[in-house]
Amino acid sequence: MTSSSSLGGFSIRVGSRMGVGVGSVGCDDGFVTLMEYLGKGGANVSDDLVVLFGHLEYACKRIAALVASPFNSSLSKNVGVAGGGGGGASDRDKPKPLDIVSVRFTAALYSVQIAVAAWDHDLLSGASIKNEIILSSLRNSGKVAVMASEEDDSPVWITDNGPFVVVTDPLDGSRNIDASIPTGTIFGIYNRLVELDRRPVEEKAMLNSLQSGTRLVAAAYVLYSSATILCTSFGAGAHAFTLDRSTGDFILTHPSIKIPSRGQIYSVNDARYFDWPKGLRQYIDTVRQGKGKYPKKYSARYICSLVADFHRTLLYGGVAMNPRDHLRLVYEANPLSFLVEQAGGRGSDGKNRILSIQPVKMHQRLPLFLGSSEDIEELESYGNVQQKVNPGYEV
Repeated sequence: MTSSSSLGGFSIRVGSRMGVGVGSVGCDDGFVTLMEYLGKGGANVSDDLVVLFGHLEYACKRIAALVASPFNSSLSKNVGVAGGGGGGASDRDKPKPLDIVSVRFTAALYSVQIAVAAWDHDLLSGASIKNEIILSSLRNSGKVAVMASEEDDSPVWITDNGPFVVVTDPLDGSRNIDASIPTGTIFGIYNRLVELDRRPVEEKAMLNSLQSGTRLVAAAYVLYSSATILCTSFGAGAHAFTLDRSTGDFILTHPSIKIPSRGQIYSVNDARYFDWPKGLRQYIDTVRQGKGKYPKKYSARYICSLVADFHRTLLYGGVAMNPRDHLRLVYEANPLSFLVEQAGGRGSDGKNRILSIQPVKMHQRLPLFLGSSEDIEELESYGNVQQKVNPGYEV
C-alpha cells in the first residue's frame, strides 16, 4: 500500500513497499524516494521533520521549474531591479530579474495567491518570489516557528508552536541565472529554543536563528543544474537524491557520501591571486605544482556558484573556498559545513571549525574553506589564508 497527499499538484508518496533498496528502505523497482527514505527507517527522524521535508521538497521543485523557465533571459533585458535585501546587499547580491519576473510565470503555472500578491510594490522592492515560495511552504507545513532568509533583513516569526527553525539561502548563485550556470538552495534546520518562548517576538526570532552550527538538526542543499539534486543530512551521514522529472520524486542516488580524504582540485577565484595574503598564495602555488603533501599537481575548477562548487568537491574531494569575508555564516557556511562534516570532510574559516563559531549577527560574513579533511588541514598550516583586503569587487 502507498498513501499519498498532494501539495499543489505534486504528490508526496510515503511508501510501504519493501524490496531492493538501501538499508531497510526500498520499493518494488529498486528505487528509494526521499519520502520513503524518511518515512521507513532509512533516517531516524521525527514525524514532524518528515512533514517539514515534504514541504521543503515541494518548494524546491517549484524553484527548479522557475530556474528552468524559458522566460528568464528574454524578460531580464527589460526589467529593472528595485530595492535590495539581505542586510545591506551590494549590487551583486540584490534580487535578480528572475526574482521579479518569475511572479507572472508562477501565477500562470501554479495559480498561487502569493504570486498575485507579489505585484504589490513592497514585495517587488524587497523579498523575491523564490523567498516567498519557501516561506509559503514553511507556513503550510505547520512545523516551523521561524524562518531566517538571506533575502530578508530580519527573521520571520511564523507560528508559536512550530518545533523547528529554518535558515535558508533561497537561490545561491542567482546573479548568473541568465547564463544558465548552476544555482542552488541551502537550508539549515534547528529545534526551536522553547526557553525563549516568553521573550518578545522579534527577540526570540533573532535568538532562535542565531544558534551555533553545532545545534543543527538537519541541513540540505539543492543543486539546480542538468539534474536537480537534493543532498541532505540528519546527523548520520550525507545522502543525495536526484529529481525524477517524470514522476516528481527525489530518488536516492548517492547514499552515504564519503568525501575523499584528499582531492586534486581547488575551487577559488584565482583571478584575485594578487589580492590574497601570503599564506594562501603559497598554498595554491605549492599544490598546483605538485609540491604539497600530496605529490600530484592540483587542477582549478571554479563555477562561481557555491552550491555547484561545493557539490563537486563533496563528490571528488579537494577544497572549495572563498577567502574573503563574503559568505554568510548563518545561511551558507553552517549548513554546508554540517554536510561536509557528515561526509567526513571539514569546514573552516582558515583558522577555526565553522560549526564552533557562535553567530552574533544575522548576516555575519566570514571566509569559508570546505573540503577534504587532509586538504583543509594542509591549507590551515600555511597560517595566513584569510583575505581581509577586498579591492575592486564591485564589478
